[in-house]
Amino acid sequence: MARKAIRGGGCRQPGHPALARIIATRHSFPARRRAARPLKILVAITGASGALYAQRLLDNLDPALHEIHVVLSNYAQQVIAEELPDGLNLPVGVKPQGLKSMNAPFASGSNPPDAMVVIPCTMGTLGRIAHGYSEDVLLRAADVVLKEKKKLILVPRETPLSLVHVKNFELLLLAGATLLPANPSFYSGAKTAEQLADTVVARVLDHLGVENKLAPRWAAEKE
Repeated sequence: MARKAIRGGGCRQPGHPALARIIATRHSFPARRRAARPLKILVAITGASGALYAQRLLDNLDPALHEIHVVLSNYAQQVIAEELPDGLNLPVGVKPQGLKSMNAPFASGSNPPDAMVVIPCTMGTLGRIAHGYSEDVLLRAADVVLKEKKKLILVPRETPLSLVHVKNFELLLLAGATLLPANPSFYSGAKTAEQLADTVVARVLDHLGVENKLAPRWAAEKE
């Protein structure tokens, strides 16, 4: 299956000025059973370090099974350029959305996504979501997901935490969000950075309800 690559710089795709240039490449998905029903999933990528987490999540969400949308914050493109040598690769069928376009289908409570994942999530984005700021489509979508009682998964990557961060965590937990910090597990015996990132992505997929075998289960029998 072909996929697209997003790199830093201007976007040549009309209608998506916030996204970088998209280039065709090749991609295939691991075999998995079909989910009970197709999901509408929004993957939001911010400027926190950890672009690999976002890439691995996209690698394991099949647009043939689910409706997948992607939106990038302003600074996400610069982090992607620093951390992913080949850019961000989008499977064909994934729908990129412009950050400032409120015409995105998930910008209204009349058409919310089933789930939204902000991965990785900066403390700035997390704080703005916690306090209801909606000045772009990423923040508006998070607001929609919370108010419509859909699934919002935030993957923060920050240390140490201040009291401000903890209070924002509290607000989001009370509002119904899932906080899933990017804390990889080491019992998996990961040999590469990608395998280590997969231990976090596997937990995200679990909470989305998407079957996966990215990482070993604790105390599970080996096949």
